[in-house]
Amino acid sequence: MTLTRSISFVALGTALLLLIPLTAKLFLAEMAWSVGDFVAAGIMLFGSGLMFVLIARMSDNTWYRLGTAVGVGAGLMLVWANLAVGLVGSEHNPANLLYVVVLAVALIGAFVARFHPHGMSNAMFAASLTYVLVTAIALYIWKPTGAAAEPNVGLVTVLAANGLFAAVWAFAGLLFRRASTSGSKAGPRLA
Repeated sequence: MTLTRSISFVALGTALLLLIPLTAKLFLAEMAWSVGDFVAAGIMLFGSGLMFVLIARMSDNTWYRLGTAVGVGAGLMLVWANLAVGLVGSEHNPANLLYVVVLAVALIGAFVARFHPHGMSNAMFAASLTYVLVTAIALYIWKPTGAAAEPNVGLVTVLAANGLFAAVWAFAGLLFRRASTSGSKAGPRLA
C-alpha cells in the first residue's frame, strides 16, 4: 500500500472515530465536548495513526508492527488519560506533567536506535522503567489522596492504573525483542 493511501486511511479512521463522540454529543446532555476537545482528539488520533504508519513501514516483520502498534497506542493512551482525568489525582495536578518524560524517553530512544528492533525494544523497556520512576516521584511529591478535585482517588487505584500503563510499555518492548530475534530486516525505509 502506498504511503498516500495509508495516510488517507488514517484520516478516514480518525473521522469515523470522531463520529462516536459527535453522535453522543447530539443525544446525551452529559457529553460536554467542546470544539477544542474535538480538535485535540482529532490531532491525537491522526498523529498517532500517522506515527504508526511511518514506523510500521520500516519493517515487514509482524512482531515489529505489533510492537509499533502497542508502543504508539501506549503513547496515545498516556496523553489521552492525562488530559482527560490525570494519572495522579485530577487532570489539573501538576504531577501529571512529569509523564512527558516517558514519551521523550520512548521517542528519543527510538531515534537513537534508528528504529531497529533491538534498539526499539530497549527504548520501550526504558519508557516502562521511566514510567515507574515518574509515578514514584509524583506520588512522593504530590499525594493523590485528599485532592479536592478527586476525593475518591486512592493510592491503590493510582498504583494499579499506572502499573498497567508501565506493563503496556514493557509489552511493546517484548514484541520488539521478538522482532529482533526473528530475523527482521528493519531499518529506516519509508517507500
